[in-house]
Amino acid sequence: QVQLVESGGGLVQAGGSLRLSCAASGRTDRAYAMGWFRQAPGKEREFVSTISWSGGTTYYADSVKGRFTISRDNAKKTIYLQMNSLKPEDTAVYYCAAKPWHTIVVVQEEYDYWGQGTQVTVSS
Repeated sequence: QVQLVESGGGLVQAGGSLRLSCAASGRTDRAYAMGWFRQAPGKEREFVSTISWSGGTTYYADSVKGRFTISRDNAKKTIYLQMNSLKPEDTAVYYCAAKPWHTIVVVQEEYDYWGQGTQVTVSS
């Protein structure tokens, strides 16, 4: 089992930045693909970004490409999502997820472990 805890959410004005963190604990001795997803009010959860175990491969949703950057520090068992140039439409609960023994994973149904989420609100 792996436990994931997100942090770093909050309220920010449009154009601002936030950095989300996702700390992993438990059985972290495997090579995990990690991902970020988000769910806006009244909408389904959607893919944001994913990163391979080594950090060498990343992938982004078109809606965040060029504004968000995913990274990881395996020594700290933490992944990050740097979010710049935030827009009101980025408002959502952001979740991190983990999938063992994979490189990158885009489909949320394939992830095995999920955090509880952190709220990001972008005001106009």
